[in-house]
Amino acid sequence: MAGWYELSRGNQGQYRFTLKGEDGRTLLTSETYKEKASAENGIESVRKNCGSDERYERKTASNGRFYFNLKAGNHQIIGTSPMHGTEADREAAITATRTAGTSMEVRAQD
Repeated sequence: MAGWYELSRGNQGQYRFTLKGEDGRTLLTSETYKEKASAENGIESVRKNCGSDERYERKTASNGRFYFNLKAGNHQIIGTSPMHGTEADREAAITATRTAGTSMEVRAQD
């Protein structure tokens, strides 16, 4: 199992997807979308871009923790990772995102 996407609808009716790794950990979370179809397009964008190293923007938060943004070809952020304690943990999460991001499985969370 490579991982999966969880597509959920929030209290205010907006949609968001989360990419989960094979161990169930969150690898990437999207922004919120007004329309379900837009969130589904975001998932497709992850599938398209997750294999390209140049699409990963490696960042350090003001508290010294590490995270990354996955960006589309137009430089828009598709999703953001959780915070990681070390650069090595961030790199491991990027590697996992490359694998899990190609998943075709989408689980709807209502």
